[in-house]
Amino acid sequence: MIPVILCGGTGSRLWPLSREAYPKQFLSLAGNQTMLQATALRLDGLPEVEAPILVCNEAHRFAAAEQLQEVGRAAQSILLEPCARNTAPAIALAALCAMEQGQDPLLLVLPADHVVADTAAFQQSVSAAKKLAEDGLLVTFGIVPTCAETGYGYIRSGDALECGWKVAEFVEKPDLATAEQYLASGDYNWNSGMFLFRASRYLEELAQHNPAMLDACRAALTGAARDLDFTRIDAAAFGRCPSVSVDYAVMEKTESAAVVPMQAGWSDVGSWSALWELAERDENDNLLRGDVLAEDASGCLVHGGDRLVGILGVQDLVVVDTDDALMVAHKGRVQDVKKLVQRLKQSARSEAENHRKVFRPWGYYDSIDAGPRFQVKRIVVKPGCQLSLQMHHHRAEHWIVVRGTAKVTRGDDQLLLTENESTFIPLGVVHRLENPGAIPLELIEVQSGSYLGEDDIVRFEDKYGRN
Repeated sequence: MIPVILCGGTGSRLWPLSREAYPKQFLSLAGNQTMLQATALRLDGLPEVEAPILVCNEAHRFAAAEQLQEVGRAAQSILLEPCARNTAPAIALAALCAMEQGQDPLLLVLPADHVVADTAAFQQSVSAAKKLAEDGLLVTFGIVPTCAETGYGYIRSGDALECGWKVAEFVEKPDLATAEQYLASGDYNWNSGMFLFRASRYLEELAQHNPAMLDACRAALTGAARDLDFTRIDAAAFGRCPSVSVDYAVMEKTESAAVVPMQAGWSDVGSWSALWELAERDENDNLLRGDVLAEDASGCLVHGGDRLVGILGVQDLVVVDTDDALMVAHKGRVQDVKKLVQRLKQSARSEAENHRKVFRPWGYYDSIDAGPRFQVKRIVVKPGCQLSLQMHHHRAEHWIVVRGTAKVTRGDDQLLLTENESTFIPLGVVHRLENPGAIPLELIEVQSGSYLGEDDIVRFEDKYGRN
């Protein structure tokens, strides 16, 4: 069995904590591990499970690989999608990749951004579904509903099988009255988005129901290139794929769909209210994280940042504070947070994509201050890491080391700077920053010039394969 971890979501409903450049699967929302790490660790103890295949956005490749390494896990393949094309093509790429070794494994398809509270129950359902998948069925896991939920799709059970049912019907998210009917009937489960099937069976069904998608995925993988530990999918070929979910492309059309029930404390954490429902709350039904004072408040979720947040005399609010954005919403409206993100994108605001702190393969930078013709950043470079050899057309840079040792390439010169030492990089001069030491290198960068955008970087060499 090979797990396929789908790591390409954006989590826009959890803005401002989740953003395009660092979405919810890379955040620690429901425990000490990030959601991606928890997904990988959830596999421990399942018999005959190989290292996973990870499918993720090209822009997230270093975050994904590093987070798996932090918990002592590694993917056998990390497939980089050059553009988002939903779950059906992503699974097709993984199935084709899995069969390149001449084998035909079972694929356990798992989104990277779900919470499963009961790992033992999760593994029990997977083990139960294995026989059905080995017999050629395409198994989905149905979450036994605990309430009349309107935020999930549902699966109606058909004829009984040894450990589940044939799928009679997939149904869209219902209104409340319909959801109550589903719950009362006992014939419906929530659609979890988790699957188990043979790689060849999925590809057979895709060939029957969406052959153009399969052809595009084959061409995209044939034209792929290796880059460090990653597989870069051919962008032109993959761009020809229709953007379709696995439900629409295969599961709703096949005659071989089965559903196995799962009661494992599952949540897709699709909104702030879902996180509030999932977590342990105080005696006033508040979920308070960070430095928060709550007085005469109930039913609230407050996620604080680095400063004190106070709430007084309010009920059912969601307050999320980050370094560069504050969101306040009624708990009943949190499904509409994505509308705020859409407005940010329409206004070309950076807060839709990036946090103030932006992670890079070599470390991160934190934009401390900015104004007309200047910007100040705090830069942290991990031991042994380096930035690309680069130059800028529109800005000069001043670097002041506050901790550690910096090896600086500046034109034809090389400098070694330590704490309280500085240098100046004139506009147009080729330069590089490295950390040759054993502790993180921290410095303050002051940029000045007519244009300070991140796209004013001309790279000549880069150990991370960036253009």
